[in-house]
Amino acid sequence: MLDYISMPEELPDKLPPQSIEAEQSLLGCLMLDKNAITKVADYLLPKDFYRATHQEIYQVCQELFEKGEPIDLLLVSTKLREKNLLEEAGGNSYLTELINSVPTAAHVSHYAKIVQRKRVLRDLIDASHEIGVLGHNETEDTDILLDKAEKRIFSIAQRSLTQNFLLVKSTLEEAFERIDRLSKHQKGLRGVSTGFADLDNILAGLQSSDLIILASRPSLGKSALALNIASSIAVNEKIPVGIFSLEMSKDQVVDRLISAYSGVDLWRLRTGRLSGDGDENDFSRIQQAMGILSEAPIYIDDAAISNVLQMRAMARRLQADKGLGLIVVDYLQLIDPRSPDEPIVRQVTEISRSLKSLARELNVPVLALSQLSRAVEMRSPQKPRLADLRESGCLTGDTLITRADTGERIQIKDLVGQTDIPVHSLDENWKIKEMKISKVFPSGKKMVYELQTRSGHKIKASANH
Repeated sequence: MLDYISMPEELPDKLPPQSIEAEQSLLGCLMLDKNAITKVADYLLPKDFYRATHQEIYQVCQELFEKGEPIDLLLVSTKLREKNLLEEAGGNSYLTELINSVPTAAHVSHYAKIVQRKRVLRDLIDASHEIGVLGHNETEDTDILLDKAEKRIFSIAQRSLTQNFLLVKSTLEEAFERIDRLSKHQKGLRGVSTGFADLDNILAGLQSSDLIILASRPSLGKSALALNIASSIAVNEKIPVGIFSLEMSKDQVVDRLISAYSGVDLWRLRTGRLSGDGDENDFSRIQQAMGILSEAPIYIDDAAISNVLQMRAMARRLQADKGLGLIVVDYLQLIDPRSPDEPIVRQVTEISRSLKSLARELNVPVLALSQLSRAVEMRSPQKPRLADLRESGCLTGDTLITRADTGERIQIKDLVGQTDIPVHSLDENWKIKEMKISKVFPSGKKMVYELQTRSGHKIKASANH
């Protein structure tokens, strides 16, 4: 038997991801404490180990566990000898060395996670090799090839899942205590108070692991409201708040906070036209506001370029260092997408999904600001809908458009893949002018509706247009 598992020949000079030390410590824990294997047996497999001899030792530990026998040096050694693998595994001296490598089995789960993570990385290398081979297959249908590639990656993701189902019964006692506590304190909230009583009555506060979207048309006060909520939580509840300000600099955010807590007009604050005399001493009020804000755990990141992965890393560090009660993102459409070539609808959807995942991972509410599309202004009453959060919609492939550069009428499906296409279009004042279509892409089969514009023209579009 080979001492190490084989890897693709294309990577001969690159050592595969592995941690021999973690594997040794893990095996030592299993032989040191007979109960240690119960913490890892449900998800750790022999193939997770990089060294083949370690795979055999762990396989023996699993077999002993399944038979209800204790796991110790003597029984593991005996089992390996029965399989004629003891000498290949290093003999009793190596097993003793494994036990002596760890003083306690308390960290067995930590070692197991390291071993499993290295296995995932090696699997990704294998998968990339296999997908590369698929990519050179020019005879098979591309949809089938994509499905095979997707299944290969998905199988790795499924292997790394260790979350178990939770029996409802185990959470009922905690739920009753929470309900009883809220009942005894009628004014209490289950979530974090926003500082606005009417809003708290509707939402019961901002709930942990929730993604809350605050949306409006531009310049209607999204940022101001979000800052009021964030500062109220930090100032009044002393709960740490993280603000990712992608639109405003940290100086602009701080100016708004000072203006809100001092009562000094923001324009006068920014221009320096302040009063220094009498009861209306602006400097005195600003100093008082700064004193209040200096005690508030508000943390601002104003990086102009930021994506969800960077946000996740920074939020994790902040939660570990200071604790975290709320994350504010201003605003959603300014987050760098992971796939910039994807349609905006898909980009926003992916970003929203990632923010929801962040809220669940850190168990804090995430308040994300978002722009509304112009569609909300084109109807009466002007009540926003979820569809208004989308940045683009769909037209049927046989829709005719007129190119502004040639005057040619052409079906939109014939423009798929092209960019910056000059066309005649209506502007916000209902006047025909030349505009450019940034990108045309197919989005599959959908229900199609026929719409009539104010001018009497008809157009076919999908529901989210």
